Amino acid sequence: MSIAVIGSNNTDLITYITRMPVEGETIEALDFEIGFGGKGSNQAIAAAKLGTKVTMVTCVGDDAFGETYLQNYRNNDIDTSFVKQVHGTSGVAPIFVDQESHNSIIIVKGANKGLTPEDLEEAADAISECSLIVLQLEIAFETVKAAIALGNRLGIPVLLNPAPATKELDLALAAKCQYVMPNETELELLTGLPTSTDDEVRVAAQVLLDAGCTNVIVTLGSRGVWWLSADGGDVRLEQFPAKAIDTTGAGDAFIGCFSHCLSEGLNEAEALELANAYAALSVTGRGTQKSYRDAQEFSAWLSEVGSNLATSRVFGL
Repeated sequence: MSIAVIGSNNTDLITYITRMPVEGETIEALDFEIGFGGKGSNQAIAAAKLGTKVTMVTCVGDDAFGETYLQNYRNNDIDTSFVKQVHGTSGVAPIFVDQESHNSIIIVKGANKGLTPEDLEEAADAISECSLIVLQLEIAFETVKAAIALGNRLGIPVLLNPAPATKELDLALAAKCQYVMPNETELELLTGLPTSTDDEVRVAAQVLLDAGCTNVIVTLGSRGVWWLSADGGDVRLEQFPAKAIDTTGAGDAFIGCFSHCLSEGLNEAEALELANAYAALSVTGRGTQKSYRDAQEFSAWLSEVGSNLATSRVFGL
């Protein structure tokens, strides 16, 4: 089956540093790289690398970054029929990664702001053939609302990653999505409740479920991931063990793999386990999309680390 990803694309400008500078300070960096990013595109690339047919709905500028990004989609076999190119600059994301693998990110939306509800209507026939819509908050909020409405109208489940966190998103809108996948900070902003402990996370997630959301999956960083569902599903996984080099894009790797697994017919608990491991694999390499491995590499890594997770069913190996 195929999925539709409605979201952002950014060219990542990654600076590797020993530590974050304080205000007014200039420090020398260790290294610099340019890569492909943007939450929507990261999630799309991860799913595509694992074998999903992906239709990307996004907006790039008519600059060099936009042209290069279009080629990146094509190189990863992503359908670009609904990638709109507009006059102006593409999205960029300066990223700073320290030696403890912590990162700070600045998002410049650029052309991403140009994706409109009308663009979604133009893609509606193609989206109607998909089994899942994957959505984030790095595009215009009116387009986010239109995407959720489109999914509901077409009867297609919507997976919403409410990032970056915004007060524009309320419970009523989030509850129209079958899957809401926040981290602790995003869950706290969405519900207005603290999320620093497991008990607090459970209470906050329950608020979303009570509002009408079917599945809440909270990514907890080093504390793992937690899935709670309206029908009583309750699975808590510890962080999959891996030596972290760069955690940038790990959450997107998780969502991309989870989406792929759902599109292949796995249930949420099965998809959760594989996505947790795939996110761990992503942090063992530098960068975002270039740290995402294909199905064969993922399966080989699981064998290498002694995992008994089965991949043949979902990755065609």
